[in-house]
Amino acid sequence: MPFLCQGAAVTLQSAAGGAALAIVIALVVGLMASSPLRTVRGVARVYMEFFRGTSVLVQLFWLFYAMPILTGYQMDKVFAGVLALGLNLGAYGSEVVRGALQAVPPSQREAAIALNFSPLQRMRYVILPQAFVEMIPPMNNLLIELLKATSLLSVITVADLAYEGRLLVNSGSDQLIVFALMLVIYFVFSYAITLVMRFVERRAARMVGRGKPRRRRATAAVEAAR
Repeated sequence: MPFLCQGAAVTLQSAAGGAALAIVIALVVGLMASSPLRTVRGVARVYMEFFRGTSVLVQLFWLFYAMPILTGYQMDKVFAGVLALGLNLGAYGSEVVRGALQAVPPSQREAAIALNFSPLQRMRYVILPQAFVEMIPPMNNLLIELLKATSLLSVITVADLAYEGRLLVNSGSDQLIVFALMLVIYFVFSYAITLVMRFVERRAARMVGRGKPRRRRATAAVEAAR
């Protein structure tokens, strides 16, 4: 367990760094993909299609092994892993952001225009808060996929959970026990992400008026039962 816990800590570190980078990229590129300017949309589309259409493992190899040949600079292996995960999952997340922005009803945009909101105010106060609620469920799936993709970092000798597990098996530890513990640890991390994202989704829904206080829900349930 001490070795697996050390690997789990590295996995969490990599997942947190990759998630932070992916969320920032997803928001920026998703907004660019919704821009009225064709050039801006084109740049966003090129990024999205390239990183979604190529393997994250190949991107990881390219950043860690090919980049030093071209630039003469060797990245830290954890940083290279976080960068590859963030760029790849950010491309998927940007499509989620773009879709959520497009899902906001046109009447909401028209109401904001009628209130004489500027384009920035419309995006900040009307469109983005409502789109944020729609982004959370698919983002939850992407964050779990990112967590599981951290196991690929072991191929560049990052001492994550998958790497430590293989070392234990190669050193003679019981394979069944090691792999069972790894499954449990990955499941616990994934379920923790789900719980956090569900909490965020409920809070975000209440902020835009889609949720109901608990007392009102209970009262409505009693009335319906009567």
